[in-house]
Amino acid sequence: MARRTTPSSTGPRNRTPQPLPGRRRSAGDFVKAFIAFVALAALVFGVPGALAYFVGWPLPGGAPSMDWLQQEITVGTFINVLTVVVWLAWAQFTACVLVEVKAALSGVGMPGRVPGAGPSQVLARQLVAALLLVGATAASFAPGLSQFGQSLEGNQKPAAASAQQTPGVFGQDQQSAAASAAAALAEQAGQAGAKAGTGQDGDTKFYRIQPPEGRHHDSLWEIAERHLGDGRRYKEIYQLNKDREQPDGSRLSEASLIRPGWIMEMPADAHGGELVEMPDEAPKVSEEVREQISDYAKTGDQRQGGGAQESGNDRQGGGGSVDRDTTHITIPEQRPDGGARGDGQDRQGGQGDGKETGRESGTPAAAESDDSGFGLPEALIGAPLLAAGLLGALGRRRRHALWQSAMGAVGLRRGMEPPTPTGSAADAQDALLVGADPEGVRLLDRSLRGLAAALTEESRPLPTVYAAWLSNGDLHLQLAQPSGRPPAPWQLGQDETFWMLARTDAGRYEDVDTAAPYPGLVCLGTMDDSRLLLNLEAVPGIVSLAGTEADRAAVFASVAAELATNGWSDRMTITLVGFGDDLTPLAPNRLRHLEDVDALIETMEAETRQRRGALGAAGHDSVLTGRTGPAQHTRWAPHLVLLAAQPSAADAVKLAELAADASRLGIGYLVGSESGDLPGAAWEMQITGEGKLLAPLLGLELQAQRLPDALRRAVVELFVDADPRPGGGGDGSDGGPASAPPFLVDVTEQGRPAVYARLVGSYEIIGLETPDGERSPLLHEALALLLLHREGVHPRVLASALWPRGVTDDVRDALLDRLRDWLGSEPDGSPRLRADETGRLKLAKSVVSDLDVLRSLYHEATQGRGSGNRAVRGRMLTDALVLVRGPLLADRPQGRYGWLTHEIIDAQLPLLVADIGLALSEFHLEKDRAEKAMEALNAALGSAPGDERLWNELLRATHAVGDPARLRTLAADLVARSGARGLPPRTEALLDELLPAWRAGAASSAG
Repeated sequence: MARRTTPSSTGPRNRTPQPLPGRRRSAGDFVKAFIAFVALAALVFGVPGALAYFVGWPLPGGAPSMDWLQQEITVGTFINVLTVVVWLAWAQFTACVLVEVKAALSGVGMPGRVPGAGPSQVLARQLVAALLLVGATAASFAPGLSQFGQSLEGNQKPAAASAQQTPGVFGQDQQSAAASAAAALAEQAGQAGAKAGTGQDGDTKFYRIQPPEGRHHDSLWEIAERHLGDGRRYKEIYQLNKDREQPDGSRLSEASLIRPGWIMEMPADAHGGELVEMPDEAPKVSEEVREQISDYAKTGDQRQGGGAQESGNDRQGGGGSVDRDTTHITIPEQRPDGGARGDGQDRQGGQGDGKETGRESGTPAAAESDDSGFGLPEALIGAPLLAAGLLGALGRRRRHALWQSAMGAVGLRRGMEPPTPTGSAADAQDALLVGADPEGVRLLDRSLRGLAAALTEESRPLPTVYAAWLSNGDLHLQLAQPSGRPPAPWQLGQDETFWMLARTDAGRYEDVDTAAPYPGLVCLGTMDDSRLLLNLEAVPGIVSLAGTEADRAAVFASVAAELATNGWSDRMTITLVGFGDDLTPLAPNRLRHLEDVDALIETMEAETRQRRGALGAAGHDSVLTGRTGPAQHTRWAPHLVLLAAQPSAADAVKLAELAADASRLGIGYLVGSESGDLPGAAWEMQITGEGKLLAPLLGLELQAQRLPDALRRAVVELFVDADPRPGGGGDGSDGGPASAPPFLVDVTEQGRPAVYARLVGSYEIIGLETPDGERSPLLHEALALLLLHREGVHPRVLASALWPRGVTDDVRDALLDRLRDWLGSEPDGSPRLRADETGRLKLAKSVVSDLDVLRSLYHEATQGRGSGNRAVRGRMLTDALVLVRGPLLADRPQGRYGWLTHEIIDAQLPLLVADIGLALSEFHLEKDRAEKAMEALNAALGSAPGDERLWNELLRATHAVGDPARLRTLAADLVARSGARGLPPRTEALLDELLPAWRAGAASSAG
């Protein structure tokens, strides 16, 4: 929102400080002082004298006895009791007079409170004030308004409160209200003068809320920015004026709800035009205004207790108490060790713990400089949670595609290799590999579910969480309100609205079978090295996002992609309106696209009614209570609506009505707005062209997490290419030839490699000397990564894989130099490790692994020379099966090779081995060599024990042997392996055909 700099012509403004006239004592003042003196004398001295003269001593002359208690109660007894009460009242009033006189003469602070005095102290204060009015100004004995709500230590200003902005809309009476406010301003200034102190902090200043100009409304943030130099100090203004009666009779209860003509007391250091300063003497005011002064003092006294130190912390982004009247997202306080680590190390240099901090720096594996001549999309590298979710979903999609293709083919493998990304898709995949923090996602998921399980055991409800912060590896939950002490190992944070879990404690959690408690958490960006996840599901209304269409779309795409693929949510629905029709391939079961707002309103009206009814029938007050204990059900799953385009005024009102109860129902709304002026918006944010996400009255200024249009298309391309293509294509799903591996080896005698690495089974290297020293494991791991990616590996991807917690460029480059020296050169002098035209590292063809040979042998046997020569096919398939010595990298050291979790080789290798076993079995069965076929299938089952195809072919081969006993034994073994899941339908049908009595045998074995 642009700052207003031109004055309005619709109402008066005070552009410069206005000196106010001094106050002179009148004859009425002397009359009032005389009356006050007489009243004080009568009450303080006359009452005890009258009591002593007319009643005397009311108490017994000696110690009471039992006989005294048995005496008859007379009128004199009642008079004595009443006299004691009057004496006590006189003593209390006299104490009030002494307290008020002391405070009035000292002129410092508020008078002390006499216990139980109430009206007596008010009367004493008024009488003392009237008496001293003839000898001093009001400022000499009344506390200053600027002192209300302050700590007396150091004469500092009050603690900052928190707020949100929901600008009001005003009618045609703004002109008259603004005009009448000028007189009200003078009157309120007079009230303040009557209560002003000695002015140790300078004159009290006031500001009048200005009427709107066009669509621009005055806000406390802009007032603080203009007159205090920092918009975040709006909270001080709010705290000074909270709950104080305004000229129109209303009160300030929320910082976002201010009206033209209201008067705001300003901190003492306020400066600039539009302020009215208070002089030492107050102007002459009416009797009615004097009564308002007394009421003002009472309300001001309730605001004491905030410390200026807290306000200072808030201005620097530190912790502070959360205002209970409004919603404020506060950055958590850093632990001392975390703060030292952040200050003492260069995060861009990679020495910090990038993995443990959620990769806040954005480049954990390498510095920003890129000596390869090209970079990677930093939007993904700087979004570790989003990248981890996308990478995990992409891996699952590719594995599913492999199994789908495998189950649709017998004997001939279809679509063995997923397509190799190129261009922008390849860059996006590399950025995912560099930026992803799967360990952070796993810990976040376990921590949240573990918290839910612990609260369930204690029969405690889930607290409402507005936001989660990841700071230096620790998880901070910001609660909507205090909810007691958290269950161990959680701890209270900077105040009772923060629950904190250290990363070391998060590692103690194991997987638990409980629903995700806060599935609506989504990352919006970073602030001061802390990553914010906002709980869209818990926002009390609509969250609006203003900015240009392209900037808004980048934020919306990031939110949608993370919600669709993250690891800490389950059973979620994300409805996209006005954008994202191409995002559905990311998660077809989660993402739903609607064409327009009308369809959205119709859908959400029905769902809102259904959820309200379901909650009422279940006896729950919100979805949070339905996510714990035995009541877990899909009806409590979250539904998040992302509407990118600004709705019409009528549609906005309907959405606001739907969102009024949305947080209780587990529904969240994020709605785009061109100007930020959206009716019903509870929280308002703005995305700038520089990538800043601003929410001033929420206290947020983030480096936004975005997924720009070009990068979004590249990510979607990765997912689309991972799916089997219907109707055929390059994957061979139509029965045509399968795609060839990306790297084929010469399997003839002339094709002996210079360097041969065994990866299937124990890791061995032939043709190279074993490196000396502690760098040997690192070199072996780097070589394994390059051998599994013959298409090339980006240097930043290699560095991220070997040093997931971060590394500097010089360390990475030194490793690459050692790796080049170790691998050596070709006969023509060219290095065996080189960079291609895109800058990716590739191995020479003379460096080969057994996995390369395995793929090449199978390809040659089924699509190359072996396809037309039976003898060649049999020899190649047999040689291929002999190469299988166990799982991939069977003896890899613990704690290393973590990058394998991103790969699909763990799914590819068993399928490849199963395909080889099936092809060799078919080769032997063609010549009725059933025993040989069984040997091949059993060998393949050692590496792929869960492949249904191998078991079915083994049943057929055993049946071909003609030994029913062996077939029954195999059937019983297969039933036992299946366990409670039972046999797959195809296997069951095959057994019914080959061994009709197998069910009876299985039942007897079970008995």
